[in-house]
Amino acid sequence: MTDLLRRQLLLSSADALGLAALPCAPAWAQSFPTRPVRLVVPFPPGGPVDTVARTVAQRLSETWGQAVVVDNRAGAGGMVGADHAAKSPADGSTVFVCSIHHAVLPALKPKLPYDIERDFVPLSFGARFPIVLVAHPSVDARTVAELIALDKRSPGKLNYGSSGNGGGTHLAGELFNLQAGTQLAHVPYKGSAPAMSDLLGGQVQLMFADAPTALPQVRAGKVRALGVANAQRSALFPGVPTFVEAGVAGYEAYSWAGFVAPAGTPREVAARLSADIGRALALPEVKARLHEAGAEAAPTSAEAFGRFLNDEITKWTRVVRSSNIQAD
Repeated sequence: MTDLLRRQLLLSSADALGLAALPCAPAWAQSFPTRPVRLVVPFPPGGPVDTVARTVAQRLSETWGQAVVVDNRAGAGGMVGADHAAKSPADGSTVFVCSIHHAVLPALKPKLPYDIERDFVPLSFGARFPIVLVAHPSVDARTVAELIALDKRSPGKLNYGSSGNGGGTHLAGELFNLQAGTQLAHVPYKGSAPAMSDLLGGQVQLMFADAPTALPQVRAGKVRALGVANAQRSALFPGVPTFVEAGVAGYEAYSWAGFVAPAGTPREVAARLSADIGRALALPEVKARLHEAGAEAAPTSAEAFGRFLNDEITKWTRVVRSSNIQAD
């Protein structure tokens, strides 16, 4: 990600959120919505992306005086919800809450029934979920540099768990292997919870874990945090250095959630959605709620999120191909 784009992800000004365009919108767009709006979440209730959606939905409902319903459409690693949303009416009544999965899937499954860029229009980045490399206490490394040295003395002996093959935490591990020159062995699980359970039990030695999964165990002292994959240190792990600080130049990876609408949504309605979602994410109480859940709110303009999504697809396609990752 470029420095310019990173700054755009942190912007909260009216221009960045697309607010300046709203006074020119027709009256019907300014009165939007006139009926309930759905936020389609392609994962089960209770997960990180669902938490972001529900937090934003509550604020939008208060702002609009209209029901905003979270519609969980889980299945096929996020494909079911994405396909459903892509085929929903493009009238502003449906917003899709996409994630890093939707930037990875084009490389894993070239024949998707939808195109995340062509079939949707971007609205705003939502939130980052920092990925942190955590180690079982038995691992003889207290820093990323020590871990790299340990792996190079015995290549392929260390293993790491992830939430599943082709998921964000798996790709974070493969990106680390590519950029650090390590040979950490991947052990996929069906979700973050069983992966963390086996890490705590010592069945795997390492895990690239998203913040909601890692934070309670790090705070409890049950696992050791070696590095955080953000570009800058995370307020969620203030004492943990970034991988870049540890010498892995250019390494950056995190899970994320963002907001898009079906292609063909009227421009004025999309601008209204973008602006109001951005306002909700910029509220101190929303930032605090997401921080508690292990997320960092980061509203952007629609254009900045569109560029970010394109960059993510390019980045993870390279990792999938370089590491020869196959879909389950």
